[in-house]
Amino acid sequence: MDTVSTYEILRLMINTVLLASAPVLAIALVVGLAVSFFQALTQIQEMTLTFVPKIVAIFLVLALAMPFMYGTVMRLSNRVFDLIVSGGL
Repeated sequence: MDTVSTYEILRLMINTVLLASAPVLAIALVVGLAVSFFQALTQIQEMTLTFVPKIVAIFLVLALAMPFMYGTVMRLSNRVFDLIVSGGL
């Protein structure tokens, strides 16, 4: 195994992690901004108001995006296993 194939696998792994975590991170960002905007408008500074909506939204997105995340990770693992079987690693 040479350094080029190692860097290619590392690049694929980083891309897979970013792609699989993107839905959860995006919804956490949007919900966090919406709650912060709501708190700034109403001047309600309740600590649980920042966490509860984010946690609920993240669990909902995890439930909905799980097939996408599973498919993304499976594509990476299939590619790495194909490289192992073909003797590329």
